[in-house]
Amino acid sequence: MTQHKITLLPGDGIGPEVTASVVSIIECAEVDIEWEKFFVGAEAIARSGDPLPGEVIESILRNKIALKGPVTTPIGTGFSSINVRLRKTLDLYANLRPVKSMPNIITRFENVDIIVVRENTEDLYSGLEHEVVPGVVESLKIITEKASTRIARFAFEYARTHGRKRVTAVHKANIMKLSDGLFLQCFRNVSKEYPNIVADDKIVDNLCMQLVTDPTRFDILLLENLYGDIVSDLAAGLVGGLGVVAGANIGESGAVFEAVHGSAPDIAGQNKANPLAMLKSAVLMLHHLGEMGPAQRIDDAIMRVLDSGPEHRTRDIGGTGTTADFTTAMCETLRKGTRAGD
Repeated sequence: MTQHKITLLPGDGIGPEVTASVVSIIECAEVDIEWEKFFVGAEAIARSGDPLPGEVIESILRNKIALKGPVTTPIGTGFSSINVRLRKTLDLYANLRPVKSMPNIITRFENVDIIVVRENTEDLYSGLEHEVVPGVVESLKIITEKASTRIARFAFEYARTHGRKRVTAVHKANIMKLSDGLFLQCFRNVSKEYPNIVADDKIVDNLCMQLVTDPTRFDILLLENLYGDIVSDLAAGLVGGLGVVAGANIGESGAVFEAVHGSAPDIAGQNKANPLAMLKSAVLMLHHLGEMGPAQRIDDAIMRVLDSGPEHRTRDIGGTGTTADFTTAMCETLRKGTRAGD
């Protein structure tokens, strides 16, 4: 059995609760992990004056992998997004968001199975803003051939290694002919290297309309940073919301796997939080580590627990259970290898 050393960032709000749940479930799946735990966000400011201390970056660079809970980002004032800083500092250029229907989570659609791939380092998230004159602010959208080619190749490689059939580039090149035009051209250039994968493209507003009418027509979506941020949340809403989907930020120097929902401070400490998004992110992490067996066992256990009764599901997905109920059901299912409640 291989031991892994992983940076653990519980976050704030409900972050420590869902993180503790997931750590327990991974232990029940018998994965040998040594966790290096650090504080980020408001707690880190109180301790060191920096919401993202240098020791956190050093740990991730050393371990090459981190599991992160949600962190509150102040709106309009306060410290900048921890997520954005991590992505820029570590060059985590690929944001991966699998979106898939699950049992007993009631939504408008069934059989949704979409992979959202988002470029993570540039576009309007470059943060290049200034005030031209009082009352007029300018934000610069940066699109480069290097970043666009790199993320396109990531999407096609993911399709090839995971047996996916289609990659759809999403853009607004009919209006932003230079910036989005460059992104689209890079996508088309890379697509020539993968003749067995269908490559097409959609204008972003048309894509959104099609997603909410029939999302089952899509396979892998490839998007620039801002469009990807918006569309990945829209796609999550198709399968039950941000509380049930995984998130990963991947680069050459490491990877950070995280729950993509907020820190929900209004329910923190009340045993109400849903650990599912954090757990699905941990499953992605285990795949990344090559722990295919435990990853599959946890995935199978998730399906069994969700299908076993409302007492094992939290209230946000139509159940009557608590964080602890879900965690216990997952561990019992993993230990027995049978359906929860049998």
